[in-house]
Amino acid sequence: MSKFQHILEENRRRNLALAVSYDPVRGVGCYGERVQVGDSLVPKALLDQVPQFPSLGHLEQQRARIRHDFEFWAATCATIQDKITARNIPFVLNRPQRRLLAVMEDQRLAGQPIRVILLKARQWGGSTLVQLYMAWIQIVHHHKWNSFICGHLHMTSLSIKRMYTLLLRNYPREMLDQPRALHLKKLDGCQKVFHIEGIDCLVILGTAHSEDAVRGYNLAMAHLSEVAFWPDTAMHSPEDVVRSVQGAIVMEPGTVVVMESSANGVGQFFHTEWLRAKGGQGDKTPVFVPWYEIEIYSLPVKDTQQLWESLDDYERQLWDMGCTLEQINWYHNKRREYASHHMMMAEFPTNDIEAFANTGRNVFDRNQLEALRLSCCLTPTSGDIEADYKSVRNVHFVQQEKGPMKIWRQPDANAGKNRYLVVTDVGGRSAKSDFSVIAVWDTKGIADKPEVVAQWRGHIDHDLLAWKAAQIATLYRHALLVIESNTLETEGTEGNAGQYILNEIEQHYGNLYVRNADTNHPKPGFQTNRENKRQMIYNLIRCVRDNAYIEHDQEAINEMQTYELTINGKFAAMKGHHDDILMTRAIALLIINKPQRTVKPITQNDIHTLAHNRF
Repeated sequence: MSKFQHILEENRRRNLALAVSYDPVRGVGCYGERVQVGDSLVPKALLDQVPQFPSLGHLEQQRARIRHDFEFWAATCATIQDKITARNIPFVLNRPQRRLLAVMEDQRLAGQPIRVILLKARQWGGSTLVQLYMAWIQIVHHHKWNSFICGHLHMTSLSIKRMYTLLLRNYPREMLDQPRALHLKKLDGCQKVFHIEGIDCLVILGTAHSEDAVRGYNLAMAHLSEVAFWPDTAMHSPEDVVRSVQGAIVMEPGTVVVMESSANGVGQFFHTEWLRAKGGQGDKTPVFVPWYEIEIYSLPVKDTQQLWESLDDYERQLWDMGCTLEQINWYHNKRREYASHHMMMAEFPTNDIEAFANTGRNVFDRNQLEALRLSCCLTPTSGDIEADYKSVRNVHFVQQEKGPMKIWRQPDANAGKNRYLVVTDVGGRSAKSDFSVIAVWDTKGIADKPEVVAQWRGHIDHDLLAWKAAQIATLYRHALLVIESNTLETEGTEGNAGQYILNEIEQHYGNLYVRNADTNHPKPGFQTNRENKRQMIYNLIRCVRDNAYIEHDQEAINEMQTYELTINGKFAAMKGHHDDILMTRAIALLIINKPQRTVKPITQNDIHTLAHNRF
């Protein structure tokens, strides 16, 4: 058998595996353990609880079955609007919807609260399933079971509400426990609260701007839609809304909380909650549906050999993952519509990492960061800088600040002048403020690449931080010491004191970076401004892309993952994240190419001054 004959045979096998018969009325291909009763496969749980089921009349069988078989209920009782034709049609679940249903039914049948976080890829009906599943619980299982629908915009909530209206308008009356038809009516005096007559349930609409909308109501279910796009401001945050909603819903069987969204970059609330769920730390089960699980994304193949030879490495990986040639052919042709593969992955992600990494306004490329992360496997030595210092200089040293010090490489006793560089980013004093970071660089490193060899990060008074940086610089063969001066020079009443700190350090440490060194007004310290910050970040992007430096700290990579270009065109860390480590990389890599320093030589007396007088 030739190579392409083997591929064709394997492709035929894969297509047969996908061509599973599905008939929710007969119960074919449906969720759970099934038992044959007449012409249908019904849930075993139904027969366990209603053993007389086979002898019931047709209508009684249907009314009994809808309590145990959501897919049967959906196909016989639920009406939705087809997105393509706009016609009203029975709700027959597609493949991704069936997988999501299985997650929720596993939890319900185990007597657990139903808790799901759903990462959506394109429109396959995830919101539709969630809303109609909640309607099934309200109509069939629990009356007086109030629900909350919350979207990032009011129109999102209204769209989901219209889905509910269509369902109730077309619901078969003979399948109800009571003879009255179901209607969704506004509660008196409330614009966003609706009452379902007949089952005595409330449906409450809200948005990400209304965290107080659920206060005072006894909630049992919540559908939180497009959470990644909820505003995160001083007045409103996703955390506040979700906390308010989940605080109103008890952890009891039959209660439902589904948080769903398409991806919107990394670092924000939804991404953080997704990672917590993936790591088993949250209360929700993560569900992601890749593009290739959606039936419509398939295209017939006319020439297998021609297609195969036109595929790049990524597309051949799709084959190795188990995709069919028809699915890969669709992906291959769809890519032509996009200027870059990253844009394609943002719209049609293959996995959750692609979904987050290729959306939003992230500055650094995910794959390039992961390549840089490969050198972060080295375990730093003990953070006892006092012992490390004594091993180099036989002087008394007392460490008062117990900030975390990581040392990946000890200073080389044979290092030449200015081989090492120490960059200090000045943060705040309190535990809730930005960190201060002192990063040590070997400008030669491995294979002449600049390498991060040590790092201190913590909270400390600014004068102590400056002296600590000078001590570490002394440890590393009297390195060029760069102190970022913006905070010291502009922090309110600290301005004059900050300049005094820099001037005093300059008197005792003779290898201090100064700006404007070639003018009559040189100043100690590195000042970040709008112009050089963009230069620094673009240079860092280049260095990450070209793997032009060696990183050992995982947190540096994590900060780059949550660094973005804001909507007003500024580079910044996403809300709730830091960029202090990142800035020491950006400053250092710029300085390495354009060093400036004072010419005052360091003396042994200076070393003793640093060691004795400040700690």
